[in-house]
Amino acid sequence: MAEHDRRALGRRVTELQVHGVVDPAVPGNPGRRGGAGPSDHRALSIDGTTVMVPVYNALAGSSPYRLDTAAGGGLEVSGLAAMAGGETGALAVETPPEPRFYGLATAEGIPYRSIALLHGRDVLATTLLQTCIRFRDRSQSCQFCAIEQSLEDGRTLVRKTPAQVAEVAEAAVRLDGVRQLVLTTGTPNSDDRGARLMAETAAAVKARVDLPIQAQCEPPEDPAWYRRMKDAGVDSLGMHLEVVEEEVRRRILPGKSELGLERYMEAFAEAVAVFGRGQVSTYLLAGLGDSAASLIAVSERLIALGVYPFVVPFVPIAGTPLEAHPAPSTDFMVAVYTAVGDRLRASDLRSEAMAAGCAKCGACSALSLFEGTP
Repeated sequence: MAEHDRRALGRRVTELQVHGVVDPAVPGNPGRRGGAGPSDHRALSIDGTTVMVPVYNALAGSSPYRLDTAAGGGLEVSGLAAMAGGETGALAVETPPEPRFYGLATAEGIPYRSIALLHGRDVLATTLLQTCIRFRDRSQSCQFCAIEQSLEDGRTLVRKTPAQVAEVAEAAVRLDGVRQLVLTTGTPNSDDRGARLMAETAAAVKARVDLPIQAQCEPPEDPAWYRRMKDAGVDSLGMHLEVVEEEVRRRILPGKSELGLERYMEAFAEAVAVFGRGQVSTYLLAGLGDSAASLIAVSERLIALGVYPFVVPFVPIAGTPLEAHPAPSTDFMVAVYTAVGDRLRASDLRSEAMAAGCAKCGACSALSLFEGTP
């Protein structure tokens, strides 16, 4: 795909991700509501690029775009007259099928889909601990977080064991061609911040199947945990800033913001020393109050450290304090993507070079489409 075509596709993807799509329950993997990760989304494939698009939140309910069955068969997104270039007409899309491993259960009768879920087209993801020390106190919790929603609805387990995750991972690779595993967790009340869970689970998975793994947790107090996770089988690491300006961090992440930006920068340097340049990443949620200049400036610092800044448009999740918060504009996102993408290219830091993780998948963002030559 030519670079100008990639960036045009990037704008289309951004437009759908910030506005959402009205979804009348067409066939395919339906995605999910609530919980951790890309919630209230479902996966759509556009020109061979799989993206996560909001379909279940209030944003999507009022979207000008609609997912429909096309007249000649297949699926399309209609209502695209206002998109870049003045193009009109529907956009042909596909939905990945519901994975076959969803139909299986453990010997104890636990559905595999309660242990791990398919993200995008070929990424298995699981939240090892479905609780967080801050979640029940909204004065301290991350204001966008919905981690315990799926637990309250009975759709998942409070804690997944290493053996359970390994069993599901083996089946997902064998039956559905899964190519990477993302391990995340709510933050436990321990100094390792979940790193121990990551290491134990990675070791169990690698004993059963050769699958690249990203672990995601807050920075542990003892940097020795980076080496322990690496030695256990974790291939890449995600530690998520989410927002960067001090006032925005206090407002959006009242408890988590106690660990300041500079401490994160120290932790990133420690982690890169173990996992290597380009194998550590962080989420930056655009649209929560940070200026474009701040997002770009912090991205420059991260890139200089060898950390991939995975910039993602904020998508409000139903049932959270920010459920009515507006999404960022397409123009805002494209401006940030363009600037960060240019800096990634200049530093030869590419999402596709990551062993595993959200930036490797890229479905929640259009950033990878802006990494190439303009």
